[in-house]
Amino acid sequence: MLFRRAILIGTALALAGCTTAGPAPVQVTRFHLGQPLASGRVSVEPADPTQASSMEFQGYARAVEAEMGRIGFQIVPTVANSELVAAVTVFRGSREAGVQGGGSGVSVGLGGGGFSGGRRGGGIGLGGGVSFPIGKRRPNYIDMTELSIQLKRRSEGTVIWEGRARTEQRAKTNEDSTQTVARLASALFAGFPGESGRTIVVK
Repeated sequence: MLFRRAILIGTALALAGCTTAGPAPVQVTRFHLGQPLASGRVSVEPADPTQASSMEFQGYARAVEAEMGRIGFQIVPTVANSELVAAVTVFRGSREAGVQGGGSGVSVGLGGGGFSGGRRGGGIGLGGGVSFPIGKRRPNYIDMTELSIQLKRRSEGTVIWEGRARTEQRAKTNEDSTQTVARLASALFAGFPGESGRTIVVK
């Protein structure tokens, strides 16, 4: 069976970037069929069609398009004109520093239907609400962002490549969400298509 599953170790990314001034490291996993992937005409679309008109998604799409164009893909504005479709999902959330998110196990596989594990309130592996005693300082928080892309053939919808990139960093950094997604996209497409099934850390 061509489709495979692997377990991506879902320990929280409390890496060096969370405590230094530089950009936080990015954890990347990619899957493909082990065959050459020819670049072609591609339309970048949200995996959730209801997000198509979102200004936030448009910023994310431009970041993905820039990286795909850099490695030789021809970006086209509509699915009807494309040979391939890049289905994009972005999840963002936060957790208290020093507290592991709920559901650390994360499964990913080509065409495998996405991640498993605690996704609450639109985040990744996030715990529930947090209350703060009156008069106490609000604890530091870690922002988590994940970019997921499935590259599909438009004609039959076959997934030929899938990648996930995830990072976390101290909240209230100077990097906005679009800049973070652009950094994730750069790491995700570096050395495209990448080694299938291997998790790497890009600094």
